[in-house]
Amino acid sequence: MRVGGIDIVPVSDGSGAVPPSLLLTASEKDWEPHRKFLDAGGLLPMELGGFLLRGPEDHVALVDLGLGPLGAKIGMAHFLDSLAAMDVAPADITDVLLTHLHIDHIGWAARDGVVTFPNAVYRCSAADWSYFVDPGGAGAAPLAEMIGAPSEAEMLEPVADRIEPWGEGTLFPGVDLRTAPGHTPGSTVIVISSGTERAVLLGDVVHCPVELLEPDWEAVSDVDPELARRTREALAREYEGTDVPMAAAHFEGMQFGRLIAGQGRRQWVMG
Repeated sequence: MRVGGIDIVPVSDGSGAVPPSLLLTASEKDWEPHRKFLDAGGLLPMELGGFLLRGPEDHVALVDLGLGPLGAKIGMAHFLDSLAAMDVAPADITDVLLTHLHIDHIGWAARDGVVTFPNAVYRCSAADWSYFVDPGGAGAAPLAEMIGAPSEAEMLEPVADRIEPWGEGTLFPGVDLRTAPGHTPGSTVIVISSGTERAVLLGDVVHCPVELLEPDWEAVSDVDPELARRTREALAREYEGTDVPMAAAHFEGMQFGRLIAGQGRRQWVMG
């Protein structure tokens, strides 16, 4: 996706397919109108990774970092190879933007206790840092428990002195932050803009486009399910019919799509 002078390039850490119930609480019957999002076996294709931003002034930024070396346990851990295929070295990255601090978005922050992107400033929500990292914060997320991973606080310890917490507003020209809480306390949506053009990176506010069509569905890992539902509905109402492309790190292929106003039901179209 290109927005003015800014390129937004998916960076895959790996892909697979999971039972929909592992991600969302909707029933099999609820999924019937949305079979296009499932594969032939009824599984939900799911990507892990992030996005590379090239072009906002002198910044080469990553938005989210996949599951990291832990992903090798499940046939993933391809993030750095994906960057290398784009002729991007870890030292080229100037900014790491973490939409939230679940382990499948911070995995390549460090390797074996060493910062992966040595020239980058790491940025995230102050609310998420407090929730996941400060003493007395959250316990391990469900995915961390499932694969026997360290806690988010342990994974982020090597980059703690590089973290610059954000609030809301313009991070640098062309990149704006919008707090979108519920999935985590500081969950953030990133809006890329140039002139009148925009694109939106949804973080984990939405894991699958179906959540924009059925915002009342609950994600298993939402910290505050009711607030997360309100956040999704507000985003869906804001972008429905605007032709603004949106994507998220778990969308199949991390492909962009648009939310179209339909007769009685919103529609999601790719591209």
